[in-house]
Amino acid sequence: MKILWRRGESAVNDLVADLPEGEALAYNSVLTTIRILEQKGYVEHRQEGRAFVYRPCIAEQEASRSEVRHMLSRFFGDSREQLVLSLLGDEEISPEELERLKDVIRKSAPDAQELEAADRAGHNVDREEGVR
Repeated sequence: MKILWRRGESAVNDLVADLPEGEALAYNSVLTTIRILEQKGYVEHRQEGRAFVYRPCIAEQEASRSEVRHMLSRFFGDSREQLVLSLLGDEEISPEELERLKDVIRKSAPDAQELEAADRAGHNVDREEGVR
C-alpha cells in the first residue's frame, strides 16, 4: 500500500519493480495481495489495455486507523490500555519512544490544555478539583 500511496495508479509490474531492495516478491504474490486489498475496499482498479491499473481508494491515515481499530478489537478486546501495555512490554521500545508516548498521553488528557496553562501560570493544579 505504501508504494501505491507514493506512486498513485500503478500496474502490478510497477509495484513489483518498486519493491525495496531485499524485499522482492513474485508477481503472483503482489497480485494476490492487491486483490485482497481490493476485496477489503482499500484498492480499486481500472483496465488499461490488457493490464489492470490499481490505485488506493483510502487515505493512508484512514487505513492505518481502521487497521488499528480492527487489531484493537480482535486482539485486545477493545481495550486501549491492553494495547498500550502490550507495546510497553516490548523489550525493543527505546527511551525516546517512551518519552514521546508520555508526551502524547499527557497532551491527550481531557483537561491537559487547562492544566498546562495553569502550570505555566504558576497556579496550583489538582486533577480532581481543577485549577485553583
